[in-house]
Amino acid sequence: MIRVETISGGLLPTNCYLFVDESTGKAAVVDPGFFSAELEQAVEQVGAENVEAILLTHGHYDHIMGVPMIKEMTGAKIYIHQQDAAFTSDSDLNLSRMIAARQCVPFTADVILQDGDMLTVGDVPVKLLNTPGHTRGSSCYLAEDALFTGDTLMRGTMGRTDFQTGNPMEMQKSLARLRDLPGDYRVYPGHGGESTMEYERVYNPFLRNATNDFDA
Repeated sequence: MIRVETISGGLLPTNCYLFVDESTGKAAVVDPGFFSAELEQAVEQVGAENVEAILLTHGHYDHIMGVPMIKEMTGAKIYIHQQDAAFTSDSDLNLSRMIAARQCVPFTADVILQDGDMLTVGDVPVKLLNTPGHTRGSSCYLAEDALFTGDTLMRGTMGRTDFQTGNPMEMQKSLARLRDLPGDYRVYPGHGGESTMEYERVYNPFLRNATNDFDA
């Protein structure tokens, strides 16, 4: 069973998640878009040596800015979808040149993922679901009943699609894919409050109206 801790920070702010496999004590950090005393303390509490993975839902600066510090602190492997791998060293793609007060320190992911790839954190299987739309490589991570959705799905809304490699039609397909997942999940988005898939299926108009049928 996993335990999830939310730490928010950065310019927007962004949600960073620390999830721990309670049976082994091993952990992963999801989307460290900043580095703060609160995040540092959270990592220290679980033990920096127990953090095995840094999981990136996509490559925008507000989700990756703190990665080099977490990497230095823990030695954990960095995971990202192949289509967003270039974002980690390109200040135009990751938007830090345009929006952030300072550019991201370039880094390279250790593991490049594709849709459906699996990894483990402790004894917990984690599956990557590629959900393009916000960016081409935007992805969600599914671990037990927890779904880390980045800027694809947020409580009552979705991520914007007007940045480089964004695509509104792909976002529709991705939202339909998430909506049609069997069962309920705890939804941990990149911004805003937590949710559940059952809530989003009923109350999120973007999810409710999502479609894969663009030829009709």
